[in-house]
Amino acid sequence: MMSRRGTDFAGLSVAIVTPFKDGGKVDVDTLKQQIEFQIAAGTNCLVPCGTTGESPTLTHPEHERVISETIQAVAGRCKVMAGTGSNSTNEAISLSEWAAKEGADATLQVAPYYNKPSQEGFYQHFKAISESVDVPHCIYNIPGRTGKNIEPETIARIAECKNMVMVKEATGSLDQASQVLSLTDLTLLSGDDSLTLPLLSVGGEGVVSVVGNLVPQDMIALVNAFRDGNVAEAQRLHMQLFPLCRDLLGINSNPIPVKAAMRELGRDSGELRLPMVQLTAAELDFLRKTLGTYGLLKEGVAV
Repeated sequence: MMSRRGTDFAGLSVAIVTPFKDGGKVDVDTLKQQIEFQIAAGTNCLVPCGTTGESPTLTHPEHERVISETIQAVAGRCKVMAGTGSNSTNEAISLSEWAAKEGADATLQVAPYYNKPSQEGFYQHFKAISESVDVPHCIYNIPGRTGKNIEPETIARIAECKNMVMVKEATGSLDQASQVLSLTDLTLLSGDDSLTLPLLSVGGEGVVSVVGNLVPQDMIALVNAFRDGNVAEAQRLHMQLFPLCRDLLGINSNPIPVKAAMRELGRDSGELRLPMVQLTAAELDFLRKTLGTYGLLKEGVAV
């Protein structure tokens, strides 16, 4: 395989939730506990303030605080890729400058959402970020949430910017992933837990994971098994993880199910900010069955 720019970020990155308590206050103590859980598991990189971290509802001071608290708690023991993207280029630059100042190893830059720029607009947006903030950046392409795809040819143009080093690929298209890999030397990370193995098979190097909030060791084992040439073991782990991955992202919008799961396991309050609301009783019952089948819950008690 060719050497790719973001290989340092290969393996498991976890898009961590933002814990809340007391009616929506950021719960820094629980955040630190979750960080210790991930470091103990061997997670390579933590991603605060992504969609899973409810970034759309964080105020700017809260956004900056969560990034800073994460970097300080990690203290160099794993990488931190701070979610600093925005549909405003100036805002993305401002948040990225903060993350760089605080010591983030990279930033995660979601495609501008809602305003649906042209392909030229995408290019100019990422180019401006690259020229303004000299840390590695990861392009996050998730048209299901942003409303528009960054086409492979545009990603190839963006890749000409020296510190654009990765793509978080969440289009659901293996053809698009393959085209990006063929056109660039960017490192590709899966943005969908259930597609991690298929994307590894075409040249991806890891995943930015939601399910990693619950079972980071299993996601690490899957990526490592494929990397080491043990395809059968990677397939076994994929099949084991698949129902959990599907239900955490399929029962309701992320991060509602994963926060509910973490509450069931005693690792988060489960609090959400509007417009995110709790699972219905039927959805929660279904989630509990999924956790039980996986072996994380037994008779309603975390294992």
